[in-house]
Amino acid sequence: MFTTTGSRGLYKAPLSKGLLLVLNGLTVMLILLPQYQELFEYNLQAVIKQQQVWRLFLGRLVCLDVKDAFCSSLLIYNFRIFERRFGTRKFASFLMGTWFLSVLMDFLLARAFQFVFNYEVEDLPAGLLAPVFSLFVPFYLLIPQMPVTQVLGHIHITNKSLVYIVSLQLLTSSPFMWLLALSGLISGGLYHSNFLRLQKLLFLPIWVSRIGRYCLEPLFSSSEPNNETPLGMGATLDIQRQQRMDMLDQQLLLAQYNEARRNARQQQQPGLLQWTRLFPSLRHRGQNRPPMQPHPQVQTQPSTQPPLLDNSPVAEEQVARLVEMGFSRIDALEALRASNNDINMATNFLLQH
Repeated sequence: MFTTTGSRGLYKAPLSKGLLLVLNGLTVMLILLPQYQELFEYNLQAVIKQQQVWRLFLGRLVCLDVKDAFCSSLLIYNFRIFERRFGTRKFASFLMGTWFLSVLMDFLLARAFQFVFNYEVEDLPAGLLAPVFSLFVPFYLLIPQMPVTQVLGHIHITNKSLVYIVSLQLLTSSPFMWLLALSGLISGGLYHSNFLRLQKLLFLPIWVSRIGRYCLEPLFSSSEPNNETPLGMGATLDIQRQQRMDMLDQQLLLAQYNEARRNARQQQQPGLLQWTRLFPSLRHRGQNRPPMQPHPQVQTQPSTQPPLLDNSPVAEEQVARLVEMGFSRIDALEALRASNNDINMATNFLLQH
């Protein structure tokens, strides 16, 4: 139920993988060595009154609570789609920019809370929490919301529902987590909108990116998954069955796409190519139902780059929006024509492929 980001794991997401491994590893070490946890506490009053500026780095890096570390790790894993789509350097620049902006926002919000309620905020939850909350800004604006199912016939479940549930669980883990969440959302909004040209001021230098590419990326890079490679001996039968069903779905999808394209060529009538005819649902199968046999047309080798359907009109505004999200113009045109100019369906299809 997570956002559709493909089944490639952490492929092309070395920074996300590094954050998950390093930060969670440090959290486990601090649990085993509790005498060092005091160094990683995010104490605002210690920064202001005792000039312990180093707490702004250590206190905003590692989670001291296991639940916070688990929920933030789930969110980082889900938000790896932005690293794949925009590149590691731009993704790192976003995290670094919002990290610096959220420092200022933490003090401003704490001061405002003290002024309104006459209560001095001393400790805040430790960890890389504000930058994680800041990623909800591009998540809300750039990722389309697609319905998945309904509960009790009235409650709609979308591809974003589980992400928001995890964030709600993280938000209620401590009394002042809302302050970090608000700080992250404000920082993410300012950086994403390029307010006062913040993206030109707070960015990862190219020389730092090159050092990370040659020194750190080989350690945290993941190999490209191969769908044709059989699973290991430790895999369960359910996982093997699901992999075979996914492969069959891809084959049927290609076969039906080629058949619909041939029919469109013969008819030569615009507007008859519907998304439901091109990409019908292939996953409404029972759990114990044996895999269906592929159509004989599956054995034919489909063309790697199908020609565009020139008969379907495409709005240039929709194409421009998809190009701004990082897709190529050719892919955007093909997806929009296949989905009858539906921007949400086209974006969801491009994210899956």
